[in-house]
Amino acid sequence: MGSSGSSSRRRWSWGSALAGAATTAAATALVLCRPRDPRFELISISLSTFHFRAPAALDIGLTLTVHATNPNVVPVRYGPSTVSILYGGAHLGTARLDAGGQPATSCRLLHLPARLDGVELAHRARSILSDVARRHMELDATVEIAGEAAVLLWSRPFSVRIDSHITVDPVFLEVVEQENHSEMQLYLA
Repeated sequence: MGSSGSSSRRRWSWGSALAGAATTAAATALVLCRPRDPRFELISISLSTFHFRAPAALDIGLTLTVHATNPNVVPVRYGPSTVSILYGGAHLGTARLDAGGQPATSCRLLHLPARLDGVELAHRARSILSDVARRHMELDATVEIAGEAAVLLWSRPFSVRIDSHITVDPVFLEVVEQENHSEMQLYLA
């Protein structure tokens, strides 16, 4: 019974070491490469066109400057999308997001041309003028963007829905506050 205890000790082996290293590498890759929702923040609004046409048609064009962040370790490509702009629950206008792409772990500014519906503006004139007088207007925006994340021969289609609630100063077209929520859906390739 004077055993040295070597029978209860496990022997070191290259197979066990490689299996452990592979498991650790796979777990690390899974954590680092898990898809994360992109982030979007409205930076500024600028008036690009303002035309009054008889008999009471109003044409208002805006440029929305949006800061877009791709937090993922793969680049993305996306198709064209239309941003719906809502005021008091009613459709007030649209902004256009052209097809494009964004490199991995990057940020960029997007300039989206937008048009407001003159008829809808006229229907909401009383509320809009009240908001202008108090310099506080609340808008909502929603968009669904479809695209794919791709690395070499591997690509994964996705769709991301973004809902935003934005408070602006309608006199100076300044973004006062915003709350953005995005939800990504990955599809099997």
